[in-house]
Amino acid sequence: MAYDEQLAARIRGLVAREQGLEEKQMFGGLAFLLNGNMAVAASGQGGLLARVDPAESDDLVATTPAEEMVMGGRSMKGWLRLDSTDVEGDELKAWVERGLAFARSLPAKD
Repeated sequence: MAYDEQLAARIRGLVAREQGLEEKQMFGGLAFLLNGNMAVAASGQGGLLARVDPAESDDLVATTPAEEMVMGGRSMKGWLRLDSTDVEGDELKAWVERGLAFARSLPAKD
């Protein structure tokens, strides 16, 4: 499955004014990186992939529709997956902001 181009366009609209932003093909989808750190992605498996503070991961999984991303059979704290239906409306903005906030907290990558 290819990533959702409409979702990618919506994300692009939300991050357009962000300095240091780059788009990059990753995980079969289109990732949005801030200063070299992934913030969010239109996932190649459908839906949204959001990078958040790993310390907040369990709480977000318990209180939102998000699920931890599983890679190689291993849950990845701080990497959350949401179905497209979970970010159809204004919810997308909140998840993009969460991803950007965490990416801002990380040292820039060259």
